[in-house]
Amino acid sequence: MSTVTEPKQDRSRATRLRILEAAVESLASRGWEASSVAVIAADAGTSRGALQHHFPTREDLIVAALDHMFERRSELVEAMTVPDLTGAERVAHVLHTIVEVYLGPLFEAALQVWTAAAADETLRQRIVPLERRFGGGVHEMTVRLLGVDDSDPHVRTLVQATLDMVRGLALAAVLTDDSRRRGRVVDAWAEQLARGLGLAE
Repeated sequence: MSTVTEPKQDRSRATRLRILEAAVESLASRGWEASSVAVIAADAGTSRGALQHHFPTREDLIVAALDHMFERRSELVEAMTVPDLTGAERVAHVLHTIVEVYLGPLFEAALQVWTAAAADETLRQRIVPLERRFGGGVHEMTVRLLGVDDSDPHVRTLVQATLDMVRGLALAAVLTDDSRRRGRVVDAWAEQLARGLGLAE
């Protein structure tokens, strides 16, 4: 019996994953309004009925896609390592790495949903906890990579300000390729942050 059930479960998981990936891609490339259930089902190579078997409503689908997306983004953060660097060089490397985590289609997809959630209280209530969880994870990972003491209120504020800046840089990158300016901004802030954290050499 298990030999029949397991392949079926594997196919179901594979279908679910394709749907979630298609939803994220559609949100990033088409936007919120155009990412209908029918469009996402077609992108995933499945029927609307099969999609709704996994996700009965569009809201269920989008929230699950965001949860999946946040997990992928969190995996990127958790996988980050820092070479054997110290001082401002270490800080600069950490900042550039975190900026890369925020750039790209995952952030663009999240941005589309944030915009929709701003005008939809029900959606906002489901999205905020996901984003809070991801934000907390990035904060903890940044503290670990920098090697600083987050119990110090001054340190915590500097890390929070840094992540706010990173999100702003990612937002600016949605409209134009400003990689050259972004690199200069990150390097300049890295010097200031290293001094503020007492890591400058």
